[in-house]
This record gives sequence, structure tokens and C-alpha cells, in this order.
Amino acid sequence: MKKVLFVAHVVKRHFMLFHIPYLKWFKENGYETHVCARNDYEKKEDCNIPYCDKYYDLPFERSPFNSSNIVAYKQLKKIIDSNEYDIIHCHTPVGGVLTRLAARKARKNGTKVIYTAHGFHFFKGAPLTNWMLFYPVEKFCARYTDVLITINQEDYNIAQKFKANKVVYVPGVGVDTKKFCGLNIDRREKRKELGISDNQIALISVGELSKRKNHEVIIRALAKLNNPNTIYFICGQGVLDEYLKDRAKELKVDVRFLGFRKDVFEIFAATDLFVFPSLQEGLPVALMEAMSIGLSVVCSKIRGNTDLIADGKGGYLVESDDVEGFVKAIYKLADNAELREEIGKHNQEVVKDFDIENVNKIMCEIYKRA
Repeated sequence: MKKVLFVAHVVKRHFMLFHIPYLKWFKENGYETHVCARNDYEKKEDCNIPYCDKYYDLPFERSPFNSSNIVAYKQLKKIIDSNEYDIIHCHTPVGGVLTRLAARKARKNGTKVIYTAHGFHFFKGAPLTNWMLFYPVEKFCARYTDVLITINQEDYNIAQKFKANKVVYVPGVGVDTKKFCGLNIDRREKRKELGISDNQIALISVGELSKRKNHEVIIRALAKLNNPNTIYFICGQGVLDEYLKDRAKELKVDVRFLGFRKDVFEIFAATDLFVFPSLQEGLPVALMEAMSIGLSVVCSKIRGNTDLIADGKGGYLVESDDVEGFVKAIYKLADNAELREEIGKHNQEVVKDFDIENVNKIMCEIYKRA
């Protein structure tokens, strides 16, 4: 029987979100499916991967300097050497590097190795140390890669300089646009539940409360905007929770920290403007989801965001640290309901190219050719 191995950093926060449709495809096409990833469930027994015939719990750690990755590499190499895999598809920086190194012998015996870069750690504006550390590693490992998949244009252009057998662009991990179009949400009732009055403009961000997501720049921008009718909702958890709450109080900005929510799409429908000031992205799913439901956008002018938002058409692109730029962009959209509606419709059309069905077709073709 043909075999395929999928490798990623963790199960719950990566595998279950992105890879189940492809495990299903392989099962339906006669493959035995194996998965290597760390079990990151709070209750380990909750780890149950659909369409997976064999699961290996490996101690992958995000930091490349963590000694657990040496243990993971040895276990991974043993797994690969003892199975005659037809295809290996690896994801995430650490998982991608360790897998391609561990699979060198297997490639000589005919195994095809596919690697998806969900966003290189080296990018326009990244610290020099990122370029010095991660660029040479990715360039070196590319020679052990049959298909290198990139999900944004900046990474695709960089990867052209690498010696992978083939470099392809795939429009992200896919978003179910039809799911959002079919939502039946009582906007007025949801706004009432969230405490938004008719004359208020509600902004929404989705993402962990971390330095990378850069929520503070929006809090500072709203302080300068000084509009009491503006509310800012943030869906997410993270290490900067208390810090951001303190900043909001200090600057006297109405920020509602909603934590982890399962009703994000309903909140999207109840709000007026999606703000996304990240410092780094691959191709952000949260932004695609906001576009799918028809929100206008103000976001940072970075890799990934620029693949999705055309400045002035899908919203406004602003440099990540430009507080005044965010003030002006938010003001333009907050003050013009017709413009927000026009931009929202434009975004719904654009994001169709990134629909999960389109991405699935492209990925299945890549697998067939491999």
C-alpha cells in the first residue's frame, strides 16, 4: 500500500486547523496516512486525528535551539527510514528543517518531499538576525526539497533563488467563503449583545495578544482619533493581555477584550471595520475571514496583507508603526458607511481566489504530480 507522512510542529494548533482535508484526500486515494507532530492538547487523550492511520507524538519545540528537537530528529529519522513513504509533506520551520534532513536517504530511494513555508522568518523589515540565521538554513534545506510551496508573493520571489526541484505558489491554506456568505446573523441583536449602540462605530481585531500582532498601535491611534463613538474589540488571548488593558485605561480608549471566542463570525457581522496591524504574517486567515463576510479593512503594509488588500480598493495599507497613518485610515472609513460597504463587497470578490475549494484543487494536483 502507498504511504504518506505529514509532519508539523503541533496537532491542535496546526494540524487540526489546516491538514484534515488532505489526509482525507490521501485516504480516499488508497494511501496509508501517518502523522508526526507534538500532542499539544491539554488532555492528551483528546488528540484524535481524523483520517490518520498512525500517529507519532514527537517532542518538537518552536525554538530551533531547544534540545528536544534533537530527540525529535532522531525519532523522526527512524520513522522515515523504517517506512517506505511515497510522499512526505512537512510544515512549520522546525518541522520542515528536521524532516528534510531526516528524509535525505529516503529521497534517494524515491520518496518525494514537499515543504510548505507558511511564512519565512526572513522578510522585508525582519531583523538582520533573522536573515543571518534562517535564510541560510532554508536555502540549504531547499536542495532536499522536491516541491517548495509558498503562500505569498514575497516568499515565492525569495524562494526562486533556492535550489528546490520546484517552487510553486499556492494561495494560502484556504478559507471557506461560502460558510460566511450563508450565515444568518441578526446584526442588530448581536450589536445589542456586545453593547454597541446605533451611533457607534465598532472596530474588530482577531489574533493573539502578542508583540507580533501589534494591537497597541491601534489603541494609540484611537487615543489620537479621540472619537467617543468608536469601540475597539479584540478577540484573542496572550502574554500582553494585562499590558494592553493597562494601555487602554491609560489612554482612555474604549477597548473590549473578548478573549477566545467561538462566535467570531457573528462578531464580524456586528462590527464595521476590521483592523489588522501585524508586524509579520504569512497569509493571514483572520484577514481572509473578515474579507469573506464583507468587512472593509485597515491593515499593516506587510507580506501577506499586501497579497490580499489593494490599497484604496480593499481598504487601506499602513506601515506597522505609523500611528498617524492608522488614525487617518480609520477616520476615512469610520466616517463613510457607503465607502465601507463598497470596499466590503470588493473584498468578498477578491477573497474567492483564496477559497478552500480552489486551494484544495491546487494541492491535489501537486500531490498527483509528485
